[in-house]
Amino acid sequence: MKNIKISQERAYDIIKKPITTEKSTNLQQFNQYSFVVSKNSNSLEIKNAIEKIFKVKVSKVNTSILRGKGKTFKGQYGFRKDIKKAIVTLDEGNTIDSSLEIK
Repeated sequence: MKNIKISQERAYDIIKKPITTEKSTNLQQFNQYSFVVSKNSNSLEIKNAIEKIFKVKVSKVNTSILRGKGKTFKGQYGFRKDIKKAIVTLDEGNTIDSSLEIK
């Protein structure tokens, strides 16, 4: 696995925001954290971005693309945007403070 260097700006473009749901909060006891990421990023870029922003060691990254739900608005049917979600597993002894905001 080769190490890709990314800039600080690219790191913040990749990681959009953390996901704070009941399920993602329960995953934190297993040292796993969920983030909404950009659709054109891959797992290696996500790993390097998390390590650069939060100064932690990442062991595994799982990604999935969530399809937008169909919605009706004023009689018009449309879809919400698709989002890409990443579940990041950290090495033992590493944690991310949940009160941190991504700028």
